[in-house]
Amino acid sequence: MAHTFIARMKVFPEKIEQFIDSCERMEKAVSENEPNCLMYKFYRLREENAFAVIESFKSEADDQAHQETNHFKEIVADMMPCLDGGYEREFLDPLT
Repeated sequence: MAHTFIARMKVFPEKIEQFIDSCERMEKAVSENEPNCLMYKFYRLREENAFAVIESFKSEADDQAHQETNHFKEIVADMMPCLDGGYEREFLDPLT
């Protein structure tokens, strides 16, 4: 079964450009380097300064491997100072 979730986060208004740049870099790095990633896409939510990412991996182990990649560690270091608070993961399971 795929390991899929949405993570929601708020970003400091003055850090939005830096955050979006990091999001685009992460999407590209994941697409180019992680064949077991089924989906990795950031979205801007309609709530002010709010964003979300939908991530789907073939397995939970693939998600763990993603978090251990050099590109993840490098880009997340640029993203984290942009966050106004943390982020919450909400797991999505198939209907059947």
